[in-house]
Amino acid sequence: MPTEEIRVRGTVQGVGFRPTVYRLAKACGLQGDVCNDGQGVLIRVSGSEEAITKFVARLQTECPPLARINQLTRIIYEGELKFDNFVISTSISNAIKTEITPDAATCPQCQQEIFDPFSRFYRYPFTNCTHCGPRLSIIRAIPYDRCNTSMSAFTMCSECAKEYHDVENRRFHAQPVACYACGPTAWLERADGKSVTASMFSMLDDVDAVCTLLQKGEIVGIKGLGGIHLACDATQETAVQKLRQRKRRYHKPFGLMARDIEIIEEYCTVNAKEKELLTSPAAPIVLLQAAGKKVVAPSIASGQNTLGFMLPYTPLHHLILRRMNRPIVLTSGNLADEPQCIDNDEAKEKLVTIADYFLFHNREIINRVDDSVMRVIDDKAQTIRRARGYAPAPISLPLGFQNVPQILAMGSELKNTFCLLREGKAVLSQHLGDLENGAAFNAYQDTLNLYLNLFEHQPEAIAIDKHPEYLSSKLGKELADTNQIKIYQIQHHHAHIAACMAENSIPLNSPPVLGIALDGLGYGDDGTLWGGEFLLADYRKFQRLATFKPVAMIGGKQAIYQPWRNTYAQLISANLWNDCQQQYSDLEIVKFLHKKPLKLLNQLMEKGINSPPASSVGRLFDAVAAAIGIYRDECSYEGQAAIAMEAIVDVSSLNNHKETLIYPFNFIFSDSIYCIDPRPMWQALLDDLQQKIPQPVMAAKFHKGLANAIVEMVKHLCQENMINQVVLTGGVFQNCILLEQVTKGLQTLGIKVLTHSLVPANDGGLSLGQAVIAAAQLIHEC
Repeated sequence: MPTEEIRVRGTVQGVGFRPTVYRLAKACGLQGDVCNDGQGVLIRVSGSEEAITKFVARLQTECPPLARINQLTRIIYEGELKFDNFVISTSISNAIKTEITPDAATCPQCQQEIFDPFSRFYRYPFTNCTHCGPRLSIIRAIPYDRCNTSMSAFTMCSECAKEYHDVENRRFHAQPVACYACGPTAWLERADGKSVTASMFSMLDDVDAVCTLLQKGEIVGIKGLGGIHLACDATQETAVQKLRQRKRRYHKPFGLMARDIEIIEEYCTVNAKEKELLTSPAAPIVLLQAAGKKVVAPSIASGQNTLGFMLPYTPLHHLILRRMNRPIVLTSGNLADEPQCIDNDEAKEKLVTIADYFLFHNREIINRVDDSVMRVIDDKAQTIRRARGYAPAPISLPLGFQNVPQILAMGSELKNTFCLLREGKAVLSQHLGDLENGAAFNAYQDTLNLYLNLFEHQPEAIAIDKHPEYLSSKLGKELADTNQIKIYQIQHHHAHIAACMAENSIPLNSPPVLGIALDGLGYGDDGTLWGGEFLLADYRKFQRLATFKPVAMIGGKQAIYQPWRNTYAQLISANLWNDCQQQYSDLEIVKFLHKKPLKLLNQLMEKGINSPPASSVGRLFDAVAAAIGIYRDECSYEGQAAIAMEAIVDVSSLNNHKETLIYPFNFIFSDSIYCIDPRPMWQALLDDLQQKIPQPVMAAKFHKGLANAIVEMVKHLCQENMINQVVLTGGVFQNCILLEQVTKGLQTLGIKVLTHSLVPANDGGLSLGQAVIAAAQLIHEC
């Protein structure tokens, strides 16, 4: 009788994989055993060849929801199997390298139980099994056993212990398993410290009472899976404005949660791919087109045509929303740009002036994990923020990176993540925010130390961004000096391109690609600020072939939050300011700029004081938006004006191929580099302003003109350098109109286009690129 050894690698520990193997082996009439070991899961089976083949096929098609098989190999087993049945054996080695599974949304079976009056989990807000529940958010050490999680504070009752040890039960070895008798509890508190009496609500319990509070217009702090959120009724403008003012988040869109897809569809259009994301175990926020019979409060996402919706992903959320027939706001429980609160006492200290009530629980959150954000563009899922549900699931690296040494990449300053490279895989941290905030930088360091310990990571090299003032780069240098290991300084836009190459499985020794990296800014090799780059790049090196004309960022960082500064700098750079005063003096933008201290601004530019030149496409978007009257004076977050301009684009103008509906750009060659010059675009835009062309039409003409300029530059560079593969990356390519227009134009030319999906195009994916570049350079040096 044939006997085989089957090796399975991937996310196969702590996800109910062995019980699935056991069930399928029994169903196929096989004898043998299954166990965990240092490489994953090892299966030894004896039976007919047909039965074993059927077993392997079913194992791949009936894989548990949270499991992922990266590799399955079969060999003839030479030893003797002394089994007359199939069993789960103890681990072969105690040194198990367990991958940490991301937190997962409540599975359908657990959902059913919490609403079943005859279930012992009826209305229990912490119900979970091997198919769902907390993972990363509760772990403090490996292996992933209950004693190494915040569930160690709760001793299993006899009923839970029985299910935990029952191989036929889906709670077999589910580390967070608990119930009313033995698990965490939730309770309601008033923020003012006064007692909450049952007579106030006459509800089923404290969790149910939250729904009533939200319906009454109150703001409730809710401790969830990876942090504390602030919630209010998303249809009550008074409540939303109250939350904005208290939280000091004046314009940035709020995330929304709705009980089910049907409620979301009352406010947005939802296609099949978007529905798939919403209902997946990751349960991210998905950016959806706002178009429905109903509308949310106007200030939920001011100046945007999309809404960010998610479905309930814990039993707690399901129970709160059971009676809620409209969406709620569910936004991070923090002040301004500080990290999300995760501790009850911390929330009572920092959020007491924001929330009216708190729904707390006593399961400690070890790892802060924000909600992930996704968007579907051209039927392809794109990651905007990678966190809950996705991190820290490893990303398999392309061919050639299998045996690279352990590397740590520190990421960027904004939208930070870090990356651990090991054994042919990249482990990206969850989104950690903007490190210029002191509390966020402290949280970054804490999370980094936790990951280094969890994954027993001992880097042989550290990769950092070239910007000398980034806090992540400074910390990376300190770590490298302390541990006497090699450090690699990676150019910002090269890292963007390499990240996209890596997630698209471009092998290590592949020929160079043409990478187009468009973003706010990054430190260039020449010491200037780059932000609109065309690089001939492989993993080891790059050559800058083209860029956008550098324009002063007057006031430095102020230019990010005051778009008019970019408009003025662009008009000066294009030598059009004199024309503005003579031919276009009646325009609103010209009148507006005349009220500014232009003499002082001119002196700053002339003397190069706090006005660094930057080839930033992000700032070009801001400049155009301000010129046509969108967030001209102030923005509360980077890219606000550009996002608002994308939202108003006239679709009919976008689809019209007349040349008069495309703003022109110039191409120049100077100092051995091609340059895209927006001067003719500005001349045409000023004419349109004078003719009172509608904003949506001008926005469409700008998007089309910019896309056309990029495509023409790529066409020329690809012909000159004999390239047929292009990477589109950087935060600007989160603009779906620009991405679609450029992609369509390049594909028409027969050029292969690579874009992001697994990691963000913005700086959230930068650490992956840093890591693979450092690895490639290290391999080359060896």
